[in-house]
Amino acid sequence: ARGVVAALVVGDQNAIAADDWELFRATGVAHLMSISGLHITLFAWLAAALLARAWRCSARCCLWLPAPTAALVGGVLLALAYALLSGWGLPAQRTVAMLTVVAVLRLAGIRWPWHQIWLLALAAVVLGYPWALWQPGFWLSFVAVGVLFAASARDEGVAQGLRARALALLRTQAVVTLALTPLGVLLFGQVSLVGVVANLLAIPWVTLVVTPLALLGMCWPPLWQLAALCVQPLIALLSWLAQWPAAQWFPPAAPAWAALAAVAGGIWLILRLPWALRLMGLPLLLPALWWQPARPAPGSFTLLAADVGQGNAVLVRTHGHSLLYDTGPRHGPDSDAGRRVLVPLLHALGERLDVLMLSHGDNDHIGGAGAVLRAQPQALLRGAVDPQWPASMQRSATACVAGQRWQWDGVAFEVLHPLSIASSHDAAPNTQSCVLRIVAANGPTALLAGDIERAQEAALLAEGLPLRADWLLVPHHGSKTSSSAEWIAAVAPRHALVQAGYRNRYGHPAAPVVQRYRAQGVEVVTSAGCGAAQWTSARPRHMACERRSKPRYWQAQPIAVN
Repeated sequence: ARGVVAALVVGDQNAIAADDWELFRATGVAHLMSISGLHITLFAWLAAALLARAWRCSARCCLWLPAPTAALVGGVLLALAYALLSGWGLPAQRTVAMLTVVAVLRLAGIRWPWHQIWLLALAAVVLGYPWALWQPGFWLSFVAVGVLFAASARDEGVAQGLRARALALLRTQAVVTLALTPLGVLLFGQVSLVGVVANLLAIPWVTLVVTPLALLGMCWPPLWQLAALCVQPLIALLSWLAQWPAAQWFPPAAPAWAALAAVAGGIWLILRLPWALRLMGLPLLLPALWWQPARPAPGSFTLLAADVGQGNAVLVRTHGHSLLYDTGPRHGPDSDAGRRVLVPLLHALGERLDVLMLSHGDNDHIGGAGAVLRAQPQALLRGAVDPQWPASMQRSATACVAGQRWQWDGVAFEVLHPLSIASSHDAAPNTQSCVLRIVAANGPTALLAGDIERAQEAALLAEGLPLRADWLLVPHHGSKTSSSAEWIAAVAPRHALVQAGYRNRYGHPAAPVVQRYRAQGVEVVTSAGCGAAQWTSARPRHMACERRSKPRYWQAQPIAVN
C-alpha cells in the first residue's frame, strides 16, 4: 500500500511490486495506480477551486485580475509544477499540454465544439513529441478523453437526481469500457473481464479518497498512513475479483486489419446513433475476437527461438501441441524473461503449453520458469527444478533421461541426454543438460542441445545415437568448451543458432567455435543479430529472423550513392 501512495505522490512506479502490477492489470485498474492524466487533472481542479476561493478574499486582487481567470491560470501552473514533481513523464506531459490548450481557448474567449478542442490538444502533443504516436498510452488517453467528451455531451443536463447521476456514471463507464476494449486487445493482447466492476469501485475511491489524502500528506505526513490504510481494502477487493473464473482473457494477436476493424467497431457502437445502426459495429469485432493463428500441418513442426538475451528459450509447436524448451534468465526479483517475453508471446500465439522442459538448473535456462508456470499451470514439467520452488512443484517434475520418447501429431520427440540420472546429484548442471531431438514425419530434424560440453558430446558420439539434424541449437551458447569438430560433423546442420546476449560478458559465441561451424558449411546465426528466429520443418532450408524481416527504422541500411 505504501508503494501505491508513493506512486500517486511522486510518480515512483518502481515502488509498486511486480506482483501488484499484475493484479492491477488483471483487474483493469493499472491506470489509477500512478500519476496519470486523471490525477493531474483532479489536482488542477482542486488547486483552481482553492485559488479562486482565496483570490475572492482580496478586493484588490479581484480588481487586478478576475478570480476565474486567476484560478484558471493558477490551476494550470500548479498542475505543471505537480507534473514536474512527478518526474515529467509522458502521461504528465500529455495532460499538461491538453490542460494548457483548453485554458488558452477559454482565456481567449473561444468556444469551440468538443471535437475541435480534442483535435487541437492531440495536435499539440504530437507536435511536441511526434514519437507519442508509437506509444499505447497516447492512444488510450485520447480515445478515452474523446469518448468521455462524447458521453458528457450526450448526457449534459440529464443527470439531476442521485439515481440519475448513478445511472450516468454506469453508462459512462460502460461506454468507455466498450470503446477501449478493442484498443486494449490491439495494444496489450488482454482484456480484464472484471474491469468494469473494478473500475466502478476503484475510480471514485482512488480519485476522491486515496489521491487527495496522498497529496495532502505532503503538508501533514500522517495522512500518508491514512492513505495507505485506505489502499489496503481496495487491494483486498481487487484480489478477490482477480480470482473470479475467467477474470482475464488473452485472445491471440490478430493481424492489423482485424485489430483496426475491431477498434472501429468499438467506436461505432458508442456513437450517438439509433441502436439498429449501432449494432452494425458488432460484425467488425468478430475477426479479432475469434482469430486463431495458423498452426503447423500434421506431421510437421515449427521452432520459435525467442530473443531473451543471454539464455535459451525455444518454443516447439506441432499441429495440436506445444513444448517450451528453457525459459531464459532471471534478472532480479521483479524481472525475468518469462514474465517479460515468454508469457506475452504465448498469449499472443494463443498457446496452451503441454510440456515445459528445462534443460538444466542454471539461471539463464530456468530463470523465467516460475512466471511461465504461473501463467500455464497445466504444463507438465520435465528436466531441472529450482530448489526455491514449492516442494509440490518440485515433486511434479519428471527428470530427463536418454530413451524417453513420445509422438505428437506425427512428430517424434526423443531425449538423447543425460545418458543416466545416477550421478545427477554430483555432476555439474551443464553435464546433465537435457538434449532433445525432434523429427518431422517427412524427415527434417531439429536438435536442442542445452549446455552440454565436449565430454558429453563425445559420450553421445560413442553411444552411436542419431544426431543428424537440419537445425541445431548450439550447445552452451557457442562456448569454447563445446562444439567439437567431430560433433559438428556428426550433426551436420544446415542452420546453427546461438542464443546469447549482445556483447555478453562470457564472449559467446567464441570466434573459434563460429569458425569451426562455418568451415563445415554451416550457417551460424546469433540471436543478438537475428532477434527472434523462426524455422519450420516444412521449409527446412529457410530460417527467418525477426530483426531482418521487420527492422526498426533506425536499423535501415544506408542507400549507396554512385
